[in-house]
Amino acid sequence: MPIPFLAPDDDLTPFPSVSTALSEPNGLLMAGGNLSPRRLMAAYRTGVFPWYEAGEPILWWSPDPRCVIRPDDIRVTRSLRKTIRSGHFEVTENLAYREVMKQCGAPRAGSSGTWVTNEMIDAYCTLNVMGHARSLEVWMGHRLVGGLYGIQMGEVFVGESMFSTERDASKVALAHLAQCGKYKLIDCQLETAHLVSMGAVSISREHYTELLAQHGDMAQRKQMSPAGIISLPAAI
Repeated sequence: MPIPFLAPDDDLTPFPSVSTALSEPNGLLMAGGNLSPRRLMAAYRTGVFPWYEAGEPILWWSPDPRCVIRPDDIRVTRSLRKTIRSGHFEVTENLAYREVMKQCGAPRAGSSGTWVTNEMIDAYCTLNVMGHARSLEVWMGHRLVGGLYGIQMGEVFVGESMFSTERDASKVALAHLAQCGKYKLIDCQLETAHLVSMGAVSISREHYTELLAQHGDMAQRKQMSPAGIISLPAAI
């Protein structure tokens, strides 16, 4: 079954219903268009995200099921809790959004390419300046050793990617995100063993869009998070 294919300058045509996404490949909904702020935010508000590699047309996805973490259910092991409390890492937010994206897009073992293209980095950094996107950075001294980035809509955070060059650094970032008190839902998009180990579960696309409608109202809070050092509640 064919999918809609938009012209490169088209950021006005609405997304089709996510219920029309293909089952194989799972969730493919539309192709083409661009990464303008209007197009990107329209995508996230309807439960859609871009995922493609350099040289390909932009591909838009809404998989079923959807992998999510409910912040209250984040799984922080005893060893991770010890690492967080040790002060071994320092966590900041919105201090190095572009660098976090570059690290997330760095070549990885077993992969021949990256979906974090230069075009995507520029587009998401624009959303960061606009207050729609957030990064958490994990530092060891002056060295960036882990982090994550994504889109925030009301009380929903859509995680795009994370990286770690030191053991547990990305887990520290995810624990901070879950415990910051800002979100009712963290969207992880696709399930991985790493995310499941942190408490992620898979829910139906229908349930996900219901939660997005309930908690993703962008008028609920000012979206911009101030840049700076952050800390977890002592309870963790």
